[in-house]
Amino acid sequence: MKGGGKYMAVMFYDVKNREKVEVPENMVKKTTYERQLKNGGTQVRYALRGELGDGRKVTKFVSKDDWDGMSAPTE
Repeated sequence: MKGGGKYMAVMFYDVKNREKVEVPENMVKKTTYERQLKNGGTQVRYALRGELGDGRKVTKFVSKDDWDGMSAPTE
């Protein structure tokens, strides 16, 4: 995450254009992905989702500490 103006920007990777892009923090939402493991447990992955100017969505997986530290709304 990078400071600049009023909002911080979150760095994502744009797969289609193969480049890093910055998305303003006010355009970022938090989400979790859960899956069942073979041993019966559950794995939780924490992610940030942003929207680019052309409407495409980008996702970045982050640690739980980074996820908890974000003030973004949860999807």
